[in-house]
Amino acid sequence: MPSDPPALSIRTPTRAAEVAWFSGLCNDDYEFLGVPDDALRSSFDHCAEIVRTADRLGYQNILLPSSYQVGQDTLTFAAGVAPSTKQISLLTAIRGGEVHPPMLARALATLDHLLEGRLTVNIISSDLPGTQLPSDARYRKSREMIEVLRQAWTRDRIELHGEFYELDLPAEPVKPFQQNGGPLLYFGGSSDGARELCAEHCDVFLMWPETEAAVVETMRDMSERAARYGRTIDFGYRVHVIVRETEAEARAAARRLVSRLDDETGAAIKARALDAKSEGVARQDALREAADDEDYIEEHLFSGIGRARSGCGSAIVGDPDQVLAKLERYMELGIRAFILSGYPLRDECELFARQVLPRLETCRLADLQGRRPGSVPETPLTTAPRR
Repeated sequence: MPSDPPALSIRTPTRAAEVAWFSGLCNDDYEFLGVPDDALRSSFDHCAEIVRTADRLGYQNILLPSSYQVGQDTLTFAAGVAPSTKQISLLTAIRGGEVHPPMLARALATLDHLLEGRLTVNIISSDLPGTQLPSDARYRKSREMIEVLRQAWTRDRIELHGEFYELDLPAEPVKPFQQNGGPLLYFGGSSDGARELCAEHCDVFLMWPETEAAVVETMRDMSERAARYGRTIDFGYRVHVIVRETEAEARAAARRLVSRLDDETGAAIKARALDAKSEGVARQDALREAADDEDYIEEHLFSGIGRARSGCGSAIVGDPDQVLAKLERYMELGIRAFILSGYPLRDECELFARQVLPRLETCRLADLQGRRPGSVPETPLTTAPRR
């Protein structure tokens, strides 16, 4: 039986969701999962076309993922594609361990100005490539990095005397376009350290596919953690979609997607990601192992994609009414942001936008939370006096 909606506090009580798509910056776009296709490689042109398609079709946001080993540099790509977008926000994934925090704050603030406030940030707690910190230390370092971003965007000076960073700098060069805290920070993770970091410092907690009961349990836990810091957060759900005119056609499309995938190739694709051994990936694997004979975790949730993906490993599969009902059920539970994708990315973006997106009650979280100003703010990159 479906779980009852959780008793929790969320930042956005309105029953609406920000709907984002996904661009394949990390060489992860396929017609047949695990079979490379030169037409779908993560070139700038291909990935930019996915962004422009989602922009034209009315998605509110799009995730630009990041991985050191495969794909493009996310910040550089975002800056390159920004001028060709009109209304969509760019959810730019940042591997925090790779960039000195004050310089990251400045780069993000500059990008926020380029987009006139259409920037959201997906924080990834990562090591500097070639180095490895214990998990607890890595999250402590990420906490300091986020504290630098917050100070840079809301104070006159950056002053941090921490375990990893010793800083005393003027904040004037890093003022973003967005106000009241700057760009929203999205964050995900299964470990205790990840959850505590998000509860204390971030705005949207992202979850990978799970059973409804587990989604409810996670949301309750995160709501309680945030409350201990005197905060509320929103909840996001990252999942693939396969929508067709009939359920039979959708299930056939799911089977076709993985029909040429062998276990050795799938394992190699997963292993190349830096997060391949994380708790979250282990949980996705466990869900797939417990699925039925056709790889369904629960009704309409197909886990076969996780055979060749280290992160989000399941898809909502069904006809337009079934996919819509599944998404609306998540909204009833308290989900306020979806990050969707499907293969090939541009084709499925078109299908979902035509058959489901216009029927969803959508919103822009940054607008609801007063981050995007109604007029050009006074900053050193706009109208503030020159010094």
